[in-house]
Amino acid sequence: MSLALVGTVSVATLIPCQGEIRPSGGGHRLSRDRYVRPCAGRQCREPLRLDAVARSLDRPYHDPFVLFGFLAGCTNIGDFSTQVLILAQRQTVLVAKQAACLDVLSGGRFRLGIGVGWNEVEFTGLNENFRNRGRRSEEQVGVMGALWAEPHVAFKGRWHTIEDAGINPRPAAGKIPLWYGGHADVTLRRCAKWGDGWMPLAYPPGEEARAAFATLHRYTEEAGRDPAAIGIDTRVSAGAGGEAEWRDEVRAWKSLGVTHLTLANYYESGHLHRIRGRSLGDHIAAMHHYWNAVADLL
Repeated sequence: MSLALVGTVSVATLIPCQGEIRPSGGGHRLSRDRYVRPCAGRQCREPLRLDAVARSLDRPYHDPFVLFGFLAGCTNIGDFSTQVLILAQRQTVLVAKQAACLDVLSGGRFRLGIGVGWNEVEFTGLNENFRNRGRRSEEQVGVMGALWAEPHVAFKGRWHTIEDAGINPRPAAGKIPLWYGGHADVTLRRCAKWGDGWMPLAYPPGEEARAAFATLHRYTEEAGRDPAAIGIDTRVSAGAGGEAEWRDEVRAWKSLGVTHLTLANYYESGHLHRIRGRSLGDHIAAMHHYWNAVADLL
């Protein structure tokens, strides 16, 4: 099991581009994908809070490919992962090219986490169709897989046409690990068919999570694949409880077959709790504390 670290600040401000540098104990870095944010009106799913908007405007969301390209060149972080990149907002061939370049430049340290998104404002701003994003993303996965595997591709689909063309460079392994985020049944079925892993965040360790994992395993078997080949990356936080509780939670996740844990101290929802502090030092201290408490269990 591996532990990933997620902060609330721009990690580019944390990393001097020299020497051998790792995030505190983890060796993993993740990034969220954001283009535009709704600020008011009917398109907001939550009531508008001016203090939240003000904090949001001061908090940068770097493009993950740009950020990871920078970090890959000046750190020895072992695993870069988008959690998640909204695939249907982006041009498919461009994503395939960007992911392949990052894979090559990082020496194979990249996992591409994808999702369908929820924010229609982003799709409108990017001139993409929000209503067909799920079906379109299925075809996108097929296009990217072909471009990663073969130097010349001929593809004719509903949304994509490629006539004897390819990308260069391509990933050395001929593919890039593809992880799915989301909790809808159709997401589990897509992951079972095409994914290398699933990234759920809604469940605490327990029977609900066990049932969801069993469903994924059943769909994977129905797709003719080995469930053991599908990783599971879920989230933990240091915002509540103490070292004993954290250790119990890690043990519980391991017993359920989780392969990756993401320490997300910025997030407040359900069983996940944001840390009280807001400064860079607060987040680094929380990462150190959690890592030192559970490292021997990973």
